[in-house]
Amino acid sequence: MGKGKVVLAFSGGLDTSICVPLLKEQYGYDEVITVAVDVGQPESDIEKATEKGRMIADRHYTIDIKEKFVNDVIFPSIKANGSYEGYPMGTALARPLIAEEIVKIARTEGAATVAHGCTGKGNDQLRFDFIFRCAGMEIIAPMREMNLTREWEIEYAREHNVPVSVVREKPYSIDENCWSRSIEGGILENPATHPPEDIYAWTVSPREAPDVPEEVRIDFERGVPVALDGERLTGYALIQRLNLIAGRNGIGRNDMIEDRILGIKAREIYEHPAATVLLAAHRDLEHLVLSRQELAFKHIVDDKWSELGYMGLVHEPLFAALSAFIDTTQERVTGSVDLVLYKGSVVVAGRSSVSGLYSDDLVSFDSTSLDQNFAVGFSTYFGLQARLHKNLEK
Repeated sequence: MGKGKVVLAFSGGLDTSICVPLLKEQYGYDEVITVAVDVGQPESDIEKATEKGRMIADRHYTIDIKEKFVNDVIFPSIKANGSYEGYPMGTALARPLIAEEIVKIARTEGAATVAHGCTGKGNDQLRFDFIFRCAGMEIIAPMREMNLTREWEIEYAREHNVPVSVVREKPYSIDENCWSRSIEGGILENPATHPPEDIYAWTVSPREAPDVPEEVRIDFERGVPVALDGERLTGYALIQRLNLIAGRNGIGRNDMIEDRILGIKAREIYEHPAATVLLAAHRDLEHLVLSRQELAFKHIVDDKWSELGYMGLVHEPLFAALSAFIDTTQERVTGSVDLVLYKGSVVVAGRSSVSGLYSDDLVSFDSTSLDQNFAVGFSTYFGLQARLHKNLEK
């Protein structure tokens, strides 16, 4: 008597592909149901995952949540200037939403067990497990539980006629959604290795980017990008178009040593052209609209929001409280930002907002709105305690 059904989060890659036979051979499940969740991967990848899932699993689902991912996850991240250790988060933000979709299918199928292909060394296991445990699901993670290596997996896939695109020469692990593309593994695990150009798919090398700068304008409403170069677009369409524009200008590469949640340092390479441009524009517009005190405190809030988002702790009460504060600050973040894209760089050329706190009259050297002599009293008291301390040293 088998164990019944198990629902597998399925990408169609090496790890999740071999999970299908493993869950039957090693874990004794009668039915393996695969679920591919579309958060903006290449259409060909979704098609391959769907085809493979239908071929090797007992039942397969493909769920399209691209617009939901943009509206419910990416937009809040833009409002929070979401970044971790200097790069825009992508994979981290998608995982909890994907896990929620897996839970929905498991409940529809009447399955009490879910599975994923995460290893025991990475972050994704924690992000998936958190959502699954919140839903009361039993969790199976073959890669983690069986201590599998990429070499073993490739051989196992060959022996079981499981088609995979990974080969020993290029054993990269690639994750992609509309906001970010990550590449790791293989020769990249040596932090001293210079990454080969063929690992990149969204961006050209800055050296090969056009010699003529390209200008774009981003319009924001309440902290959310709504138009590109004057054309209103859905969030997903805007991000896709900007990925192309920024990518062809060599913008949006990160090669870094990242501190994983478990404490392991890992070499990670990312591509996120649209994210790089949109976050630069949003931060700049905030500086025009928000007060000094708002900006200072929001910086602290953004950092904590990003840390929780990176960990996948989207049901942590503090995460909801921080999001509520951030939403309040964004009520006035409406306006336009002009940017120049050139050979890997993003430069803000100008910005405007009806809610801006900038006053050209007050800042102008020619303005007479304020009598400059009023500043003498302020200057008299400015740094008073430091001056008293300095005098004690004499």
